[in-house]
Amino acid sequence: MPSEYRLRRRVQFYETDAAGIVHFSWFFRYMEEAEHALWREAGLSIHPPESDIGWPRVAASCDFHGALRFEDEFDVSIHVEAVTRKTIRYACLLTRGDTKIATGSMTIACVRKRPNQSMESIEIPADIAARFV
Repeated sequence: MPSEYRLRRRVQFYETDAAGIVHFSWFFRYMEEAEHALWREAGLSIHPPESDIGWPRVAASCDFHGALRFEDEFDVSIHVEAVTRKTIRYACLLTRGDTKIATGSMTIACVRKRPNQSMESIEIPADIAARFV
């Protein structure tokens, strides 16, 4: 089962700021794109329409080591760092060639979503957890 994935990406003009570099908020989107690709590689969707399970982020961080600019090609590598009873934690690395651009992490929690009720933290279903360990 896949516990890591690498996504190749190219910077789009709308992702850059007035200084011509990628706006910091896009790094979180890049990490999330890689996460969704990892789930697809595992034969899953993080948001199947019929599911009452959700995966909100409970922690996210990103440290910047270099800049990305319009048309730069880069890779986003993501791997599952830990799976607990109720959470999955990822580590991410963004590189342009041999240059480290950013490192980050995200932790997602498994929750049950019910109409007109607050989300409730639940254990990760065994069939999902097994895909990432």
